[in-house]
Amino acid sequence: MNFHTRKWVKPEDLNPNGTLFGGRLLEWIDEEAALYTIVQLENRHIVTKFMSEINFINAPVQGDIIEMGIEAIEFGRTSMTMCCQVRNKLTHQDILTIDRIVMVNLGADGKPNPHGKTKIEYVKDRLGD
Repeated sequence: MNFHTRKWVKPEDLNPNGTLFGGRLLEWIDEEAALYTIVQLENRHIVTKFMSEINFINAPVQGDIIEMGIEAIEFGRTSMTMCCQVRNKLTHQDILTIDRIVMVNLGADGKPNPHGKTKIEYVKDRLGD
């Protein structure tokens, strides 16, 4: 899994316990999954359909740097399924895992639309040398 996005846990991200608010982390993951899907499916019109069980393992605290990894695991006719891992950048201690995040490709009418993708494509491969 590649970890591309990093976040710095700041005071405004904390819950009353002094640890990272889970809702804030899920917001970051949802945005990361959306961006990953938009790049892969080459369509800005996507929506989150499903997230499987969210396993909170460790709670980051203020000042921690976390990194998020997203990996495509399945391509459906109109969807793409990913898994996610979040870890502490410095210690590599796991923070959270999500086994399945399903994003759906939408057409101009706002309804699910086939995307025609079957595997991960890298921008460098699309553009050539």
